[in-house]
Amino acid sequence: MKAKTILFPTDFSHTGDAALKLATMLARDSGAKLLIVHVEEPPLAYGGGELYYGIPEPATEDLKNMLVDVKPSDPQVPYEHRLITGDPASAMVKLAEEEGVDMIVLGTHGRTGIFRMLMGSVAEAVVRRAKCPVLTFKQPAGHHDREHTDEE
Repeated sequence: MKAKTILFPTDFSHTGDAALKLATMLARDSGAKLLIVHVEEPPLAYGGGELYYGIPEPATEDLKNMLVDVKPSDPQVPYEHRLITGDPASAMVKLAEEEGVDMIVLGTHGRTGIFRMLMGSVAEAVVRRAKCPVLTFKQPAGHHDREHTDEE
């Protein structure tokens, strides 16, 4: 498959770091540009109109600074950053369609059971909704994500 644009969504985790290496290789080998994106989730509104902010996210300016640090490991691979707002899966799929993306490469945390039920699966939703091919990358066993602690 000859890709012109590969979308790489990041959540700034180690799983994402590993998937970025894969996305970089695919972009390099196909001569594609990487579109590196982070989706900032807006606060949720309850039925009464009041907002629920949940776990505090970094400020938008901090997210922009974090996003600028996400770069392909090969300096020859062209890339562009985007910070967008919305439901992560929906926003990624919409951006992919608007930009004519040829492929989406994203890391998945591989959550199962109750954690998947509670956290949902952005990767699964993207796979189901995207009109382009989606390549998911699950961190190999033994590698730990930033979400894990030293208690393991």
